[in-house]
Amino acid sequence: MKKTYIIILLILLLVSACSTSKFIPDGNYLLSSVELRSTDKKFDAAQLEPYIRQHANSKWFSAFKIPLAAYSLSGKDSTKWINRTLQKIGEAPVVYDTIQAKMTCDDLRNALYNLGYMHGDVTLETKVRKHKVKAIYTLHPNEPYYINHIRYDIQDKEIAQMLRLDKEENRGLHRGTQFTVSRLDQERERITNILLDSGFYRFHKDYIQYSADSARYSQDVNITLHLLPYRPNDDSEELPHPRYFIRDVRFHQPDSGTVDLRQSVLEQNTLIEANQPYSAKNLQRTYNNFARLQAVRYTNIQFREVPDTNLLDADIQISLNKKHAISFQPEGTNTAGDLGAAATVSYQNRNLFKGSELLSIQLRAAFEAITGLEGYKDQDYQEYGIEAKLTFPRFLIPFLKKQQRRRIQASSEIALGYNLQNRPEFHRRVFTAAWRYRWSVPHRNANYRLDVIDLNYIYMPWVSETFKHDYLDSVSNRNAILRYNYEDLFITKIGFGMSWSNENNALRINVETSGNVLQGLAKTGLLKKNDEGHYTLFNIAFAQYAKFDFDYTRLQRFDKRNALALHAGFGIAYPYGNSDILPFEKRYFAGGANSVRGWSVRSLGPGSFKGSDGRIDFINQTGDLRLDLNAELRSFLFWKIDGAVFIDAGNIWTLRDYADQPGGQFKWNKFYKQIAVAYGLGLRLNFDYFILRFDAGMKAINPAYTNSKEHYPIAHHDFSRDFSFHFAVGLPF
Repeated sequence: MKKTYIIILLILLLVSACSTSKFIPDGNYLLSSVELRSTDKKFDAAQLEPYIRQHANSKWFSAFKIPLAAYSLSGKDSTKWINRTLQKIGEAPVVYDTIQAKMTCDDLRNALYNLGYMHGDVTLETKVRKHKVKAIYTLHPNEPYYINHIRYDIQDKEIAQMLRLDKEENRGLHRGTQFTVSRLDQERERITNILLDSGFYRFHKDYIQYSADSARYSQDVNITLHLLPYRPNDDSEELPHPRYFIRDVRFHQPDSGTVDLRQSVLEQNTLIEANQPYSAKNLQRTYNNFARLQAVRYTNIQFREVPDTNLLDADIQISLNKKHAISFQPEGTNTAGDLGAAATVSYQNRNLFKGSELLSIQLRAAFEAITGLEGYKDQDYQEYGIEAKLTFPRFLIPFLKKQQRRRIQASSEIALGYNLQNRPEFHRRVFTAAWRYRWSVPHRNANYRLDVIDLNYIYMPWVSETFKHDYLDSVSNRNAILRYNYEDLFITKIGFGMSWSNENNALRINVETSGNVLQGLAKTGLLKKNDEGHYTLFNIAFAQYAKFDFDYTRLQRFDKRNALALHAGFGIAYPYGNSDILPFEKRYFAGGANSVRGWSVRSLGPGSFKGSDGRIDFINQTGDLRLDLNAELRSFLFWKIDGAVFIDAGNIWTLRDYADQPGGQFKWNKFYKQIAVAYGLGLRLNFDYFILRFDAGMKAINPAYTNSKEHYPIAHHDFSRDFSFHFAVGLPF
């Protein structure tokens, strides 16, 4: 770490020593910073930041002007490659422009007017120091104006009658609300959308205008909304707005003419219906419905007016994707230092039954060279798997009405899978079968998933004698309690999940439970118990548990280049009834690229538990409860490279006191002392459609310690002990 501090110090000294004066023309100044203030503490000045035309040079992590420093290192001779390179990755100094500053004042003043501050003003103050200038824009909002009375001047009788049915609470203009131009524009957009969804095909918002009156020495404004008559062109006479209805709906494909989709599928995804008024909303929904079909490449919908009528013919042109697709994806793996490789071959049929059903078959093979497992003959890990999914782009539910099917963007999925794992310690076979529903509510940015049934049959055909002796057969060793996870097992899961997101927030919630139906059958005496006292189905014990997961991410943007990402995650899973412990696949682990990044994957927790046997420690380092708290400052550096500084905290715990995991049980008076903390730096290669992530984490507070140096690594650095490197695809949260 001393080397790191030295490098950082040298960079800071270099940056501070860089001179930008050679790029600043004589008589000009470098714009060092820009500040926006308000004389009214209640007024949020930050909302007018976009109106500032000229900003100071950007900063890495909102603190260091590294791009400017890099540019300043270059010379003026552009024929030299080093100068061109430094100027390309750097950022030219921003020279203060008085004209841009004056235009900024005008823009800010207009913005205040648009927000209802009709007597608002802006002043500019500049502070000059040597060759630098600081610009301070001060807003003087004064008193805002408020709406006093709203009058509607609608000269079209049919539209006037239609808008009378509009509920008062739906309207955007109300007496007593602050007068703003944006509020007037929103009401104009709202009325325009109502009419466009009611058949007024040729209506646009320019037909709606406003006039406003305000009394002298008063902050009250009287508003009149004018809805003008229809005019086909400037020379035409004023007419009532024509209301259009759909006459015919036709489907065709550009090349073949006939679309290779069933007619029922075409009609189900089309909300444009004959004999119904034209609707812009239904037009967009139709586009959205076809866009989500795997068989469809693009859709183009055009309307043709029937001469001398108010009728429209809809021509829906649908271009289809190739029906078959095959892909190959190789990958490299690194699990706690064990190197390996994997490959996946996928086949897709995007239109299996001519209803855009998606059949996907995936074959996967993996190999990993496992080292350091003493007492085991085979030192390698092999995995082979096959998974088949059939997805229907609609709800396959009886008794669901036609209109409901058409308006919900949903899919139904059948999945079957088989996975073969051969480890040095054991061989495992997993068979899966599932029936799922997925649907979305686009206007709410929400997605939902319902697992009607998700069956997992886990079969253990072979367990090594060494593994049995060390962890399963001996009641005196620390892993005897995990014997449950190395027996044949049924998991019959039912689950529900939802996710919601907008520009700056993301929320995920998942709930699942297993074994309750089978437990009900057991109570009737239909199922028998095995030697361990567990009820069995076909002589195989079934798991019974409940699980809940919650994750929330907040992105706070400072400017175009810098943002702070905050994440909180919580999960709890409780075994009960027919289970004393969770199935291994349902247990939580901590550490790794998406957790506390000072620890390698599956190497943290539970609680203050410290593993001492490196052979099978991943079995013990699991829990029933997880907590993740993360803060990551993200910054654009140059080209396609982003940087990050992060702090992670969290751990996992068990809900019961297992003798094999001492210090792992969650206790209210101890858990906060067992929260691990890490910090680090990261680099991201951002290619827009995917991100390659490299994170270097260091332990700061270690809950599993034997002395104070291990407890607080932040004060007693040991690079070989406390450092962890992670490579991943995508952001951590």
